[in-house]
Amino acid sequence: MDNSKPVIKKSSSSKYFVAALTFAATLGGLLFGYDTAVINGAIGALKVYFIQPLHENVDSAQSVIREYKILAGFCFAIIAVLVNSFLFRLYKFKRAAILSFVVIVILGFIAWARFLSIPNVLTPSVENSINGFTIASALIGCIFGGAMGGYISQSLGRKKGLLLASVLFFISALGSAWPEVLNFTTGETISSFIVYRILGGIGVGIASMLSPMYIAEIAPANIRGKLVSWNQFAIIFGMLVVYFVNYFIAKGQAEDWINQTGWRWMFASEAIPATLFFVMMLTVPETPRYLVMKNRHQLAGKVALKITDRGNASKLIEEIVSSLKEKKANWLSFGGLVIFIGIMLSVFQQFVGINVVLYYSSEIFRNMGIKTEGALLQTIVVGMINLIFTVLAIFTVDRFGRKPLMIIGALCMAIGMAGLGLMFYTGHLGMAALLFMLFYTAAFAMSWGPVTWVMLSEIFPNSIRGALSIAVAAQWIANLTISWTFEILDKDVWLIQHFSHGFAYWIYALMGILAAWFMWKFVPETKGKTLEEMGSIWKNDNYNDY
Repeated sequence: MDNSKPVIKKSSSSKYFVAALTFAATLGGLLFGYDTAVINGAIGALKVYFIQPLHENVDSAQSVIREYKILAGFCFAIIAVLVNSFLFRLYKFKRAAILSFVVIVILGFIAWARFLSIPNVLTPSVENSINGFTIASALIGCIFGGAMGGYISQSLGRKKGLLLASVLFFISALGSAWPEVLNFTTGETISSFIVYRILGGIGVGIASMLSPMYIAEIAPANIRGKLVSWNQFAIIFGMLVVYFVNYFIAKGQAEDWINQTGWRWMFASEAIPATLFFVMMLTVPETPRYLVMKNRHQLAGKVALKITDRGNASKLIEEIVSSLKEKKANWLSFGGLVIFIGIMLSVFQQFVGINVVLYYSSEIFRNMGIKTEGALLQTIVVGMINLIFTVLAIFTVDRFGRKPLMIIGALCMAIGMAGLGLMFYTGHLGMAALLFMLFYTAAFAMSWGPVTWVMLSEIFPNSIRGALSIAVAAQWIANLTISWTFEILDKDVWLIQHFSHGFAYWIYALMGILAAWFMWKFVPETKGKTLEEMGSIWKNDNYNDY
């Protein structure tokens, strides 16, 4: 153990060094976007390859349904454990135990009614549920990886945690591409595919927490906010990159080739940025904060000298030592409203339907009658709009404030989704439908996309910053819910007969209206307020009344 005092002999501060470290860490954000969005180009092919053959093989269909029940049950178990762990952090043992029991009963009932009790027969409803679960399976890993992120950051460290994420990305890329060849589950091929997607999702969950943490801890205070914001940019950029990759893989190819082989190369392509991420993370140092936590003060001082000058390096180490002594308060010290607002910001960010657009846009375009290559090209346009307006949001959020952007954005998203649903309902699936989707995407990218993360980072006072983990977990669970249920809603025969694929979009439009009302009614403006001032706001009687 290195218990010595920090020894700082010379300055080797370099903005290029900090930029290089930031670039290396933001590759974790890029892989976050890449891994979650790669499914977009393969949705139709996965159904053809995995689901359609089950209609011709009853035994295989029954086996797939049984394994689906096991994997879905595992998913519900993870959610139950995660929710209950938060309950015991929030409340005393007796109350937490009662609420925990209620949560288990509710989740158990949903699991039993929704899939555990269904017969092992491949009905259209079961088929849609399995297909939706397959597409959303990476999000199960995201929930698990996000929950483990705090423990990994404390035990392995920020650097080794990101190295672990890169390994998981690489394994997931190859396993998802050739699930029958690398099937260690001894189960059906589709189950092997789901397991590899879950592994990739664990990598996403870890990277979603550790990448911005690494950047925040390695960056000088005067440019920290700007550098951390590039992680969000990297996520959106990763999505756009994979949209291009999917398009060029499918370009000029027959549908049969895409359905049998092309989708494999879409998933396998992730191995390239995963390898680059691994190599780059090998070359970067651990953060000074983690090194001080592990009593490696001398090495922490050397790293600090590389990112700032001599005087600031000494001050940085002293601040880290001081902050580690800060006492953490009970998460309910400022009342329950701040926790509720954090959860609902995360839930509404997903319930407005953004990941339906990001994950299913190629399928949506196919529902408009566009073939695979054209659908993937249109998806690139959606990705570019998302990227451009995210950058605009980064540069305008401090000018216009958080609350106005969120309210206006939610109402604009409601208009976009209502219009898209109307186009499906009336059968007018031309340019107007595309414009409604692009309008919706731009509205999200200017508001609830990046600004939600800004508000989540600002609403929790210093002493209860750990409660942010509840909001992050709620976001992944909401993401899984929307991604899993869209396929069920969109492919339901009765809903298609009566709403012609428009029903789901009207649900998301309603969520946009509710999100705007929630922002107006409950959420305070955080622009220009320090974390200490936010603590005073939550202690105000007007908020304690809730």
